[in-house]
Amino acid sequence: MADSLKFRPFFRSASVKLAAVYGVLFAISAVALVLFLLWSTTNLVDEQVEAAINADAQGLLERWNEGGMPSLVLTLKERVAENVDDDAIYFLADAEEARITGNLDAWPAKVIFPNIFYDMAVTRGQVVSHAAVRRFNLPGGFLLLVGRDVRGPQQLKRLLPGTLIWCAVLMTVLGLAGGLVMRNLFRRMVADVSATAEAISRGELGHRVRRSGRGDEFDRMAEAINTMLDRIARLMDGVRQVSNSIAHDLRTPITRARARLEDAAYHAQGEPELRAAVERAVADLDGVTAVFQALMRIAEIEAGSRRSAFAEIDLGPLLADLAELYGALAEEQGLTLRLDVPDTLPAFGDRDLVQQAVANLLDNAIKFSPQGTQIRLSAYVSDRKIRISVADQGPGIPEADRERAAERFFRGEQARSTPGSGLGLALVQAVATLHDGALLLEDARPGLRATLSLPAVPPARMEPASSARDALAMGAVAQEPIV
Repeated sequence: MADSLKFRPFFRSASVKLAAVYGVLFAISAVALVLFLLWSTTNLVDEQVEAAINADAQGLLERWNEGGMPSLVLTLKERVAENVDDDAIYFLADAEEARITGNLDAWPAKVIFPNIFYDMAVTRGQVVSHAAVRRFNLPGGFLLLVGRDVRGPQQLKRLLPGTLIWCAVLMTVLGLAGGLVMRNLFRRMVADVSATAEAISRGELGHRVRRSGRGDEFDRMAEAINTMLDRIARLMDGVRQVSNSIAHDLRTPITRARARLEDAAYHAQGEPELRAAVERAVADLDGVTAVFQALMRIAEIEAGSRRSAFAEIDLGPLLADLAELYGALAEEQGLTLRLDVPDTLPAFGDRDLVQQAVANLLDNAIKFSPQGTQIRLSAYVSDRKIRISVADQGPGIPEADRERAAERFFRGEQARSTPGSGLGLALVQAVATLHDGALLLEDARPGLRATLSLPAVPPARMEPASSARDALAMGAVAQEPIV
């Protein structure tokens, strides 16, 4: 009982089961091959014997037809004399089965019917041998017996099964050995994956599955697992960075609001001062609320729940109206907003999200552009993608920071002195990913060029779209851009 419990985990092992299945399948294949070889070899030997008897008999019958009994008797004597292997059997008898010529002592009693192959023992010169014979009835009541001594083929038939059985045993052993080799390979691979998973569960996120370097399926699986773990590590780093950024960015306005309320509670000289302190504190808390709303909106976009609102839209009027809206804001800042967009620009996506993403890009461009410079909003179609580009002449983003610019709460050195939470480009990146597009940040020399790519729709599929100005009138752009 104890021994059975001891070996139970061994037999439950997936590697042992895999090796056993492999060995059994290999053994079954080996046995099937041996049986097929035995059957085909036996049939081949029998067919060769029967073919030799038929060919020999055909020649003898032709001699009978040509010269009658004398010619047949002469031919039989010649063939018996010329039979070096001594395996040919001939017997010519009259109607009473009395011997006329041949190399048998007497007519076999069991050979009764013509055109049937008999497998039997015959006596030649006091020697009993095993033969395959066939009877032929000749005109005049004469009988002709033609056969072959099959002691050699019979001996081959007796030796063949044993030989093939040993071959099957050898192949089975080799199959089991191959199964054990596969078991060891499987165990090493699974053990490495298990060790990596256990290390990850202990918090050792730097552990990875080893690769053999052979480029086989195990290496491809290890590469896929390692890629997944790299992605998890980046996500974990992102979560930690977001948590740290939230704590850092929200601590200041919350602390400031608390200090103002506390100061007003102790030092306010009247209701007007108290009301002013409360309003300033509310403004600070509104900023905190806006940050959380932005985070929730980005999470909603990344979850893909907005794909149900995808439709064929025309971005030409939408971009024109955004340029008109932000053109007035740019003029107030001493800037010029230039529009270079075709009248019709078919696309497929969520109108509101695209609108907010472009609004964020325009807001950033206006915020960081010095007075007297120009901002350019352009769009064109390339490689079945619509490229919406916003270029300014501001300080831009250093090349080292561009890869992280779309991360949540990331703010470069040049942006720390300006208001914002560092979520604007993160939302644009989320919108681009949702639309199977991309956000590309480039050096405009001077300034920054931000390009948002979206899937294009052939003009023939476009349905009449309302102008973005109608959306503005309905309040679809009432949301403040996330910055």
